[in-house]
Amino acid sequence: MSTEPPKRYHHHGRLRVAGGVIPEAITAYRTYGNPAHPCIVFPTCYGGKLDSQTYMVGNDKVLNTQRYFVVTFALFSNGESSSPSNTPSPWNGPYFPAVSYEDNIRAQYAVLQYLGVQKVHMVVGFSMGGQQAYYWPVVYPDYVERYVAICGSARTSPHNQCFLEGPKAALAASKDFDNGHYKSQPQHGIRAFGRVYSAWAYGQTWFREHQYLQNGRFTDLAGFLREDWEQGFLGEWDANDMLSLLHTWQSGDVSQVRDKGDLGKCLSEIKAKGLIMPSKTDLYFPPEDSEDEVAYMKNTARLVVIDTIWGHMAGGGSNKRDDDFIEAEIQKFLDE
Repeated sequence: MSTEPPKRYHHHGRLRVAGGVIPEAITAYRTYGNPAHPCIVFPTCYGGKLDSQTYMVGNDKVLNTQRYFVVTFALFSNGESSSPSNTPSPWNGPYFPAVSYEDNIRAQYAVLQYLGVQKVHMVVGFSMGGQQAYYWPVVYPDYVERYVAICGSARTSPHNQCFLEGPKAALAASKDFDNGHYKSQPQHGIRAFGRVYSAWAYGQTWFREHQYLQNGRFTDLAGFLREDWEQGFLGEWDANDMLSLLHTWQSGDVSQVRDKGDLGKCLSEIKAKGLIMPSKTDLYFPPEDSEDEVAYMKNTARLVVIDTIWGHMAGGGSNKRDDDFIEAEIQKFLDE
């Protein structure tokens, strides 16, 4: 039996978003701990559901629910909050409007206001969650005290955007996707999406050392691809949701919220304290991008590189060594 608190749903009513309107918008979330304690926000990443946030939340974890009021949020298009798969016509499926990170942050802020949160002590996130962590102190500069971006960036780089075009094309061009009008799950497209994505998620050394065997769980690379990457998306994800969420990722750029695309100016004006934690071997959020961004925030943010072979996945609860390192750095940040 699960010991997780129940999912909760905030009804926004008619919500304007980047691509139009969601008539009856819903944000799914969970709360942990005492609302009187300092609030920590922990939003989902690409491929993340609310259940996937538990690796850092608990009485014995860095997001200690005896000390903090932790709120986990599901991104729009993740299948729990408003998404192509659960929105009624006329905005269902491929007609679902484009949603930005800013749209997500403003919706999450509305939930926190409903919960009576006066100030956010910290926002922490991995991957797309890390990008949301960057957005929070830009959208609400006087509401957020600190943020932690793990394997994320303030702006989705051209290379990152280009990488995403690969799995996107594999899904959209499949024989069963039908331009998003499929009547049953487009297995060919989703399987192809997972295979194209898989090589980008880890560092080359990780593959060289056959880490994909996962201590005997898989007998070979083929089994890893079939069970972990194909089934990982087939089991829980809708194809239109996958593409809608990917669009949010591709369009990420905090400087579009203000400063008309001047990223340096935007970052230099962030008042909250920041902890930026890229993975040394991340292939699409590389540490060089984080170095460039932190250079604009010398007085407010600190760069800590995760020394790992696990690539991008190092930041998402994939292995104990990296988890322990990340949690220790976050704890030091909280103690400052």
